[in-house]
Amino acid sequence: MPELPDILLYLHALEPRILGRRVTGVRLATPFLLRSVHPPLSAVEGKTIVGLRRLGKRIVVETNDELFLVFHLMIAGRFRWKPAGANIPGKVGLLALDFEHGSLILIEAGSKRRASLHVVQGVDGLAQHDPGGLEVMTADLATFAEALRRDNHTLKRALTDPHLFSGIGNAYSDEILHAARLSPFKQTSTMTDDEVRRLYEAVRLTLQEWTGRLRREAGDAFPEKVTAFRGGMAVHGRYGKPCPDCGAPVQRIVYAANEANYCANCQTGGRLLADRSLSRLLREDWPRTLEELERRRR
Repeated sequence: MPELPDILLYLHALEPRILGRRVTGVRLATPFLLRSVHPPLSAVEGKTIVGLRRLGKRIVVETNDELFLVFHLMIAGRFRWKPAGANIPGKVGLLALDFEHGSLILIEAGSKRRASLHVVQGVDGLAQHDPGGLEVMTADLATFAEALRRDNHTLKRALTDPHLFSGIGNAYSDEILHAARLSPFKQTSTMTDDEVRRLYEAVRLTLQEWTGRLRREAGDAFPEKVTAFRGGMAVHGRYGKPCPDCGAPVQRIVYAANEANYCANCQTGGRLLADRSLSRLLREDWPRTLEELERRRR
């Protein structure tokens, strides 16, 4: 799912292309995308784009008369910028917003349709789509600490909870925790003040660095490869590959539809975290250290 750096990248690319431009038409390829009925989607036709913003992991396109298009890309939704009137791809195409100089096309890979669009009238209606998570790039340390310790969760869960922190998901939470040298399953109630400070600094530094990096890589082009797996990441999507800091193999825990990637040497003192499904099978035989795991592999 596109996260804060990816959403900011899209906004950066969309601003010179659609801000101040008039929508000449809208084409909906699948009704499952549209999750609201009033105002109708057709209400955007003829409107001028006057604003763009991020709302959590959502992209908000504002037209005059306080009409908002709220896009939630979910896992596989992506934008494409094409020549005006370009065809919507048959298998993956969801929507096209047409302008005189180009068309913004929304696609979604895979068979499951999870991406969504809400048409919202007024700022009060828009507020209902805000999960309310803390904006970590502008929050001070004390506010961050209060949100982190509000309830007792694992760090992985806390960072990816949109009601606690805005815009952080599975990919960048892995990178943040690696930078902070903290276990993804450390309980927030056990955090020391120093650990909270390290996490706070790692959140801001990681998101800032990746936002800048993605913008530099894209340049003036419209981003075509928005993905959760990037070659420069330290641990996310790098299971079995060497940690860039210590060389130990990156470990992975898969749970439900999510996963956590971490370096045992850098984050857990060399201790392996047991995958719940494997733990039930292996019970007491689950290796607890990297050394024990390597002996078993040999």
